[in-house]
Amino acid sequence: MSTFAQLVTEDRRLVILRVLSEDPGYATNTSLLHAALGTLGHNCTRDQVATDANWLQEQALVTVEPSGPVTLVRLTGRGEDVAAGRATVPGVRRPSPR
Repeated sequence: MSTFAQLVTEDRRLVILRVLSEDPGYATNTSLLHAALGTLGHNCTRDQVATDANWLQEQALVTVEPSGPVTLVRLTGRGEDVAAGRATVPGVRRPSPR
């Protein structure tokens, strides 16, 4: 059984993937991800965003690329499948039907 904190983390990871999937270049920096998460109901720290980005990279759902003062997060094909609900990964909430 999942705890509330686990559910929030899984949902936050899904939101990151969905934000990236809606970007024309399938990528954005962690500062913009942090801002987007805040507008979508996830009041989290920048450290949580960075931690989630690195965890998503370990699952091959994104790539994380330091680029000067910012860190760029780019969606992979596998990450796009998870964001769309075509694939599932434990630790990422499965999206509801749109």
